Amino acid sequence: MLNIALFGPPGAGKGTQSEFLIKKYNLFYISTGDILRRELAEETKLGLQAKHIIAQGGLVSDEIIVQIIEKTIKNNPDANGFLFDGFPRTFVQAYILEGLMIKLNTKLDLLISIEVPEEESVNRLLLRGETSGRLDDNEEVIRNRLREYDEKTKPVLDFFKERGNYMAVNGVQKIKKVTSEIRKAVNKVLARKQLNIVLFGSPGSGRGSLGRAIAEKYKLEFVSTGDMIDEEILRGTTLGIKAKELYENGELVPDEMVIQLIERKIENSKKAKGFIFKGYPRTLVQSYILDGILKKHDTIINKIIEIKVDTLEVIRRLDNRSKTEACMPYDTSTEKIVKRLQEHQEKTLPVVDKYREFHDVAVVDGTDEFDKVMDLVSTEIESSFKALD
Repeated sequence: MLNIALFGPPGAGKGTQSEFLIKKYNLFYISTGDILRRELAEETKLGLQAKHIIAQGGLVSDEIIVQIIEKTIKNNPDANGFLFDGFPRTFVQAYILEGLMIKLNTKLDLLISIEVPEEESVNRLLLRGETSGRLDDNEEVIRNRLREYDEKTKPVLDFFKERGNYMAVNGVQKIKKVTSEIRKAVNKVLARKQLNIVLFGSPGSGRGSLGRAIAEKYKLEFVSTGDMIDEEILRGTTLGIKAKELYENGELVPDEMVIQLIERKIENSKKAKGFIFKGYPRTLVQSYILDGILKKHDTIINKIIEIKVDTLEVIRRLDNRSKTEACMPYDTSTEKIVKRLQEHQEKTLPVVDKYREFHDVAVVDGTDEFDKVMDLVSTEIESSFKALD
């Protein structure tokens, strides 16, 4: 997902550049004025609240505006990203937007400020006034608008400068040159983006085989916490020795140890095109941990794939596997298989539901033969790569 805020004083040419960004990167345009008017026209709950405030001569609060923005984002899950125009206007709204992005498990990738000197803006708007007939295109009103823009906008720009996602463009240049500089900046952001996938599915659904095949095909880093722990045990590391003791006592490896392994994997794979996580997160707590780890490394989860296999088919597969060298500890009896499947249903499916609130979870039928399931998963992944382009 690509999220951009476009800034510029009146007369800077934001309209032209907005059209370019929307078309080029398939972004959904969010103008606070437009979406507020839509809520008013449709007389939604938020629209009626705003209407009451406006009728009393008041300004619509940030609380209402942010709810409308959140609603708009959630109602457009297939968008490649969002272009914000007119928000955030103030320092407070900058914090509001950052908090909203965190809640929605995404972020504002870039704030583009089209910078034009005051006299240039005045001349452009006066020229526009000669043909538009707009009453507000007179010099006194124009200078007041520009003064208000400068006073409110500078703290917002400073906010994003500190976060390192601010980019200034000289708006006095020819339109094509401005567009070219914006395109280069956005493409740099896209080049840094990774495709991070979480692969869900019950034991016996084929996640491990699929995950490794996907990683190899798309040059992603395969992250299996079980494999990483086994490697630590094999190497006899301090962490491996502790993990072995826990296994022998029938205990689970705590999240503190798993976090170290995932952190190290990401740190050592900075040039990776992305990661595919299998077996983690298994619980809601672990899902929050993973979100936090990825945010620390300036990336996010952007694809969820759930492999669905009928329960009876899963039990048949696990029973067959118990008779081979690939037998897992929980394959050795029907009782253990059922217990593991019940644990998946009670602990892991709520994690899928959590991600479903903010992601388009791709559900793939894993019943068919491996190659056909792989083709279905590949289609989902390739559509996600296109969204990053």
